[in-house]
Amino acid sequence: MEKKKTINFGAGPAKLPPSVLLQAQKELLDYSGIGISVLEMSHRSADFTKIINTTENLLRELLNIPENYKVLFLQGGGTGQFSAVPLNLIGLKEDRCADYLVTGTWSAKAAKEAEKYGKVNVVHPKLDKYTSIPDGSSWSLNPSASYVYYCCNETVHGVEFNFIPDTKDVILVSDMSSNFLSRPVDVSKFGLIFAGAQKNIGSAGVTVVIVREDLLGKALKECPIILDYQVQAGNNSLYNTPPCFSIYIMKLVLEWIKDNGGTEAMEKLNQQKSSLIYDVINSSNGFYTCPVDVDCRSRMNIPFRVGGGDEALEKSFLDNASKFGMISLKGHRSVGGIRASLYNAVTLEEAQVLSTYMKEFLKDHQPKELEH
Repeated sequence: MEKKKTINFGAGPAKLPPSVLLQAQKELLDYSGIGISVLEMSHRSADFTKIINTTENLLRELLNIPENYKVLFLQGGGTGQFSAVPLNLIGLKEDRCADYLVTGTWSAKAAKEAEKYGKVNVVHPKLDKYTSIPDGSSWSLNPSASYVYYCCNETVHGVEFNFIPDTKDVILVSDMSSNFLSRPVDVSKFGLIFAGAQKNIGSAGVTVVIVREDLLGKALKECPIILDYQVQAGNNSLYNTPPCFSIYIMKLVLEWIKDNGGTEAMEKLNQQKSSLIYDVINSSNGFYTCPVDVDCRSRMNIPFRVGGGDEALEKSFLDNASKFGMISLKGHRSVGGIRASLYNAVTLEEAQVLSTYMKEFLKDHQPKELEH
């Protein structure tokens, strides 16, 4: 019997393009004819210098990053940046305070961490549940804030910003971990962008930080040296040994994105994929429900319930999906239900398999009164 193809809808670490995996496999034992693996390579060698510089140049090209921004490759994940951002930036103004938009699990964690280093102002009324982005008219921005922080796409709850917040003249900081390079972005509108690689641009272990040069050198004295942006920028991300293999994998993924049309092509593809799933949800007469407001539903992470949150039905949905090779569809433990993550490497055909399965599952399990 032919082995069924596995389709990975995981929220991160997530699917990598097959061509990237094959290239990494091909070069694993002998990178570029030098006789050793990237895993064994000195981070100060000419070969690795070429890898990290090529990775940076690809990022600059794909995002049109202005020259007055530094690109850093750091460790500690997005969670490390929850600390690094305030440690580096909250002291930019003497009031030592920052504004935070809290629209989900990750921005909530970031705001809580920042409280260790200064005053945090959540700019909108506290949300009872993370299913919407508060209207801008309800925001209370502090002109004395050192920066305004938001998470562009909340992986757990499936809330995505489709606009760039207007912060007047205050520096804007964004966690783009789960929608980085899924669409074009005007980097010049931000003081800092960071993103863990393990969703759209590579494997776990490396975090990209794009930071405007004039924001360097303002770190609090208690900032650990490996989190100090000025130190890392001054050492080309080589102050200490970087996650070499993860940077190499990112290089391969960025080459794949470039070869497949760049961020504009990724945006079009991601819109098509997410529409396939949302269309099934919206036309299911309530059998499938997505709790997120329509205007901020994520293209990357689609959470939904089956049968109004019927846990037995949802277990059946997951069990049957796995028989068709679809894995990692279980919702985050804090939310429950189902979650389909449709990052760049997930193909339109794979999204179509899920869409077709959802329609068939609906047909087999819908209440009798919905059949007509």
